[in-house]
Amino acid sequence: MSKDDAQKVVAIISGDKAKTQTYCNLHILSEQIEQAYEKRDMKQVDELDQKFEALEKTLGPEYVALMDRLEDLDPEKDKLAAEIISVFEPLDRLCTR
Repeated sequence: MSKDDAQKVVAIISGDKAKTQTYCNLHILSEQIEQAYEKRDMKQVDELDQKFEALEKTLGPEYVALMDRLEDLDPEKDKLAAEIISVFEPLDRLCTR
């Protein structure tokens, strides 16, 4: 996993309007999962998590592989994880429009 891998994934997603929209939808789902988790509504967490995983797959195997590897790292302690997350910032900004 490298910063280059992340840049390739961002290029793939940002170059495709449908994938960009899906990426933004993942952000929304992620917030909904967090809210359901805070309410301790595990049934809803599970349902939203399944939707999240299905959507994630539509972004391509490169995205899924990158996120799987990133999941094990702490961006506050791991410089590479922080760099990879920073590569996604321009894509994140597209979602806030």
